[in-house]
Amino acid sequence: MANKKGTGLMLVGADIPDDKEEEFNKWYQEEHLQELLGVPGILNAARYEATKSGPKHLAVYELESIDVINTDAFKNRPRTEWGQRVSPSLIGSNFFNLVLDMIHPAALTDEIANSDMANALQIGRMDVPAANDDEWNKWYSGVYVPNYEKAPGCIRGRRWKAVRGTPQYATVYEFEDENVSETPEWLKQREIHPDNGRMRDIMTHADGSPGIWKKTFQL
Repeated sequence: MANKKGTGLMLVGADIPDDKEEEFNKWYQEEHLQELLGVPGILNAARYEATKSGPKHLAVYELESIDVINTDAFKNRPRTEWGQRVSPSLIGSNFFNLVLDMIHPAALTDEIANSDMANALQIGRMDVPAANDDEWNKWYSGVYVPNYEKAPGCIRGRRWKAVRGTPQYATVYEFEDENVSETPEWLKQREIHPDNGRMRDIMTHADGSPGIWKKTFQL
């Protein structure tokens, strides 16, 4: 059975003008997702809409590894006539396209590899000063994510380092629904460790980060 997740991730987000949104959604769901899922190494994909922060539209692609973006099949895809009219890089605002390499957990487990696209995601995108990088990463992977994973409804948290796009780091929590991070069990983890406040102050979030997105479409 083919894996559904790998060690690479591509996130494409944008806000779309109201008068183009209907055609944009139609293109994404009738042509674009299928086109990308035909690229070897793109394992799974889904579309999400923001329920908190933004941008509104988010497409998430699970990659076998970050090497997928360097293959001829990925790089030399022709942009279709339809895509030339409604691609988010052309008509969108607050656009980002991030390609990310998994840094936590340290290796892909069978459980992760066989898991489908989550119903909801909370995504943080952030930078951290180089002088604090080692300490901050050890805290984030060793303390912060494992504690939040204890909250009911949090399937897992994975951390990523950008190989294309900014900011430098991203954290993706997979949720059973979009309300997990509003529960008392989640909220109590925020200050449960004495280092949490100091370490959070070290990082600088991108605009719109963190945000929550709910799955709206999957082939």
